[in-house]
Amino acid sequence: MATLNIKPAADCKYDLLSLGEIMLRLDPGEGRIRTAREFKVWEGGGEYNVARGLRRCFGLRTAMATAFADNDVGRLLEDFVLQGGVSTEFIQWLPFDGIGRGTRNGLNFTERGFGVRGAVGVSDRGQTAASQLKPGDFDWDHIFGQLGVRWLHTGGIFAALSETTMLLVLEAVRKAKEHGTIVSYDLNYRPSLWKANGGLERAQQVNTAIANFVDVMVGNEEDFTTCLGLPVEGADENLQRLEVSAFKKMIATAVNAFPNFKATATTLRAAKTATINDWAAIAWMDGKFYESRKYPDLEILDRVGGGDSFASGFIYGLMNMGDPQKAVDYGAAHGALAMTTPGDTSMADIGEVEKLMRGGGARVQR
Repeated sequence: MATLNIKPAADCKYDLLSLGEIMLRLDPGEGRIRTAREFKVWEGGGEYNVARGLRRCFGLRTAMATAFADNDVGRLLEDFVLQGGVSTEFIQWLPFDGIGRGTRNGLNFTERGFGVRGAVGVSDRGQTAASQLKPGDFDWDHIFGQLGVRWLHTGGIFAALSETTMLLVLEAVRKAKEHGTIVSYDLNYRPSLWKANGGLERAQQVNTAIANFVDVMVGNEEDFTTCLGLPVEGADENLQRLEVSAFKKMIATAVNAFPNFKATATTLRAAKTATINDWAAIAWMDGKFYESRKYPDLEILDRVGGGDSFASGFIYGLMNMGDPQKAVDYGAAHGALAMTTPGDTSMADIGEVEKLMRGGGARVQR
């Protein structure tokens, strides 16, 4: 592909490395957090979900750079990562003091929502091991230069955790570019995370600095306009409708501001209810726009992680096929399937993704 010079797989130990935090997700199922008597446990995190999806659904070699507090909860998270097939080679272990004063593992209580009741997330992630990661904690020259990584993925959630994670992301993307590794970034703006770290102004400063090193930028209209300070007339009113005009206007502004962007992509979601959404995706590359097929009235069991599964499918299409149309189609289908199962991560396989891309239905398979 002319615009993305991806290293050959034979020259690298890993196809993709994700940098971010993995939390323990506590899911009350059909109930509410406030009245739950039991929770099902999953693992999840914006950056991790991409690495896991690429490994389990698409069969690529992926790894995770993160940190856990060294206790049984951390070891449970490690076990989840191992089950997902993602390498734990770059997981750092911080000492645990017995009660979590100095370091702990993050928790995320998440309701799925149903009908008129929207999904709800309550994070408990202060003083986590991953939020204390800082520049110098990883030997990027060894990782990118000697071991070899074709693609680095990280995002705005991890950058927002602390002053040190912001700097670590900047260090990582700079080093990735030095070694010819493709960089993707999911803006994923979360006001609650930036509130204690400088608010909107700081979010724009940090994300703008990182954006200068990004090849593939992922985010919705709100992410682009908020994180990068790129106002687009009419963007806000389009957030809940499956229209592409606002995205196209925003991309024209973004590519002009950041000529290093070689591709951008977003999901287009219209939430009719928590369980019925219109779903599609659009991407820009090589000066052209590429739209996925539309999935109207998509029935959703658990919407968390749908965007991350889109990102993993999109990256797969670019990395393995060099085709932006196939990339956006793989991403949209994978994201749609991921939202039909519980938990943050995808339970789909590539055969199911490709069947949905071809318009396959939901008849019983025997």
